[in-house]
Amino acid sequence: MTTPARSGTGEENKDHNLPLLDPSVLERLRDELDGDEGIWMIFIRNFIAQLPGRTERLRHTLTTGDAKGAMDAVLSLRTSSQMVGAERLANLALQVEQALRSRPPDAAPATVLPGIAVVYHADIRRSAERTIDILEAQLD
Repeated sequence: MTTPARSGTGEENKDHNLPLLDPSVLERLRDELDGDEGIWMIFIRNFIAQLPGRTERLRHTLTTGDAKGAMDAVLSLRTSSQMVGAERLANLALQVEQALRSRPPDAAPATVLPGIAVVYHADIRRSAERTIDILEAQLD
């Protein structure tokens, strides 16, 4: 099985340079909700509650070679992460999305997708856990 390598452009190092959370996104969200702390807190809590399921769904679809499910899962993870300002997590999801889109058309998903999981899942899981910790602190 061929394991997809991250680009040699230093992208793997960029992940760690991105903030886990961009507080300006949370502030903008709060402003868009007219400062309604109750709705803002529900939004953040929902993201926190759904994040483990989103990362698990991505892992599952990648490791089982479900290309369509993997694309759906990674898009869900990326867009929800962007909405709360989880920059590092959104960037990792974007890299997975790009890996899915750039896989050779004749390559069997059951062979290629598990390799994508090997390359990215541990970083996604770690980033998700740390993002949850930071968001929970925002709710205190």
